[in-house]
Amino acid sequence: MTDSGNTAWLLISAALVMLMTPGLAFFYGGMSRAKSVLNMMLMSFASIAVVSVLWVVIGHSLTYSDGPGALDTFIGGLDYVGLTNLIGEVEPAAEDGTGGYPLLVDAGFQMMFAVITVALISGAIADRAKFGAWLLFVPVWALLVYFPVAHWVWGEGWIEQLEIGGYAVIDFAGGTAVHINAGAAALALTFVLGRRKGFGSESMRPHNLPFVLLGTALLWFGWFGFNAGSAYAADGTAALALVNTQVATAAATGAWMLVERFRYGKVSALGFASGAVAGLVAITPAAANVTPLGAIAVGLLSGAVCAYAISWKFKFKYDDALDVVGIHMVGGIVGSLILGLVAAGVTGGSDGLLYGGGIGLLAVQAIAVIGVMLYSFAVTWVIAKVIHLVIGFRIPEEVETNGLDHELHAESAYAFDELDELEDGTEAVSPPTPPGGETASPTVKA
Repeated sequence: MTDSGNTAWLLISAALVMLMTPGLAFFYGGMSRAKSVLNMMLMSFASIAVVSVLWVVIGHSLTYSDGPGALDTFIGGLDYVGLTNLIGEVEPAAEDGTGGYPLLVDAGFQMMFAVITVALISGAIADRAKFGAWLLFVPVWALLVYFPVAHWVWGEGWIEQLEIGGYAVIDFAGGTAVHINAGAAALALTFVLGRRKGFGSESMRPHNLPFVLLGTALLWFGWFGFNAGSAYAADGTAALALVNTQVATAAATGAWMLVERFRYGKVSALGFASGAVAGLVAITPAAANVTPLGAIAVGLLSGAVCAYAISWKFKFKYDDALDVVGIHMVGGIVGSLILGLVAAGVTGGSDGLLYGGGIGLLAVQAIAVIGVMLYSFAVTWVIAKVIHLVIGFRIPEEVETNGLDHELHAESAYAFDELDELEDGTEAVSPPTPPGGETASPTVKA
């Protein structure tokens, strides 16, 4: 029997998670340079198109169906290809109030996770990737990296089955499968594509901070579906995840701004936005397994650590353009490992060390983190290297100089030519004609 409350909550949550990818497009678009903003945003929107179709055709099946024999710990099978076998099927309602939703709702909800995970990677290679190469990379990476890793974590793969001393891995909404996975992949891509022209010597500041703040707001709003929706029921677990998501994010913004004030003497809008995303990332694996006070601790630690982590790219000379590694990979690591300390077992999970638990939880969390990082980095490097050798992944230098929007898409976000003419005074501008039909004043130069 269908539980209308749980079904409605999952439908709403799926829509909220869908909104996160356009939010990410604004976040990344605002952080990029003006001459390549459309290209940056299109990389996110293209991910929606490609991954959505791929998820229906085979992605959900490879993630959630049973794999063949011993391979089931690594990858799923083909039982749900095309999702036809899920039509009309309902997850049985359980005594604890969970379940009772159509399996197609679950498929749609998880589709949105796959979409945004792929889109997250794009920020690391802003201003220098061929759009066609990205369109090839997206389905190949989803097939070879995201679907297997999601199966490990949520499809009864080896991470979900991992147990040490009675402690099992906790990843409530995607610290490993989404954020560490995308962050490690982003790091691999920066090595294959190399640094942008002028990296470390030219100013590459965000061109539109209002876009960044708008994107942050959309991400923050959508994240309630991402985390609270992962309860799969309209219940107390969803309520806890929602509250923890809010307070961890708020705490992370404060920690990031304090670090900025200490290091640079000023607080920035970009710092606030980056701190918010760092907090959202870190609370994702822990949203239903810590108390609200524990969530504040998660937020404070992630905000402070990620604020320092984004500067590592200058020290180690990798060009993570929009801080995917410093925020998503590092934030995911912080959120996953801190569970070994502050997990409170409030929804039936294990306790961390500070709540009377043993070292086992920290051990399994570390194994999951390292396993996902190594696999994602290695396979992504191979995928990107092959694409680069076959069709070229990086754009020519002159295209990078002129801007990807004009060179790759024959468009621009802003009418630079017209603005240049106005600034130079080369084009006459006539004032509006008043209601009487007479010109109010002679033609003037701008």
